[in-house]
Amino acid sequence: MTPTFTVSDDVRTLAPGFAHLVIEAHGLVNGPSDDASAALLDDAARRLAERLGGRAPHEDPHVAAWREVYTAFGAKPSRTRNSAEALAKRALADGGLPRINRLVDAYNAVSVAHLIPVGGEDADRIKGAMRLVRATGQEPFLTAAGGEEVTDHPEPGEVVWCDDEGVTCRRWNWRQGVRTRLTEESVNAVFLLERLAPMTIGELRAAGTELAESLEKLSPGARITVHTPN
Repeated sequence: MTPTFTVSDDVRTLAPGFAHLVIEAHGLVNGPSDDASAALLDDAARRLAERLGGRAPHEDPHVAAWREVYTAFGAKPSRTRNSAEALAKRALADGGLPRINRLVDAYNAVSVAHLIPVGGEDADRIKGAMRLVRATGQEPFLTAAGGEEVTDHPEPGEVVWCDDEGVTCRRWNWRQGVRTRLTEESVNAVFLLERLAPMTIGELRAAGTELAESLEKLSPGARITVHTPN
């Protein structure tokens, strides 16, 4: 069953121009990073450098919009950067982008090339509907610290993605939990691309199309559906 993704009225009020696009994929073949997924990351870093033209990632209008929204719900955007900005900084640094696994590399590449937050979730580990809400502070968030899994909690009022079992991503798109992350054993997944103005719906769709095409190349025969932006 396809997980549903809904956005609460509280979040809509906070960010009226927010829109997201969901890609559903079944029958994926994941595995360790390889030459194909590394090439996607290298190309994304090159495109990012061309796009920025020497500017810092936070000077990009779309990244700046995310910083404003983070500030609006109480996060410090210079300390807890949205996922697109964090990846962009790594792409421009000497160490470059991390190699995680084929599927994560694919969506990280799109995130960097388009400067848009992108996440991937193991669809078989999601419990019920996915909801973007402002947290009460009581929701459990399974994360890792010192090599061990630990349960944390969001701050009251923090924007989080959650399902019936708890938080799947804190501070909107800052840190993903370990419970639903994509592993080398994942075969069914949903990918979430998130946009604020001034990024257009057309630009959101273009990023989604690129990710769908990358997934098809990495996993020939996978069933991939791009759902209309919401």
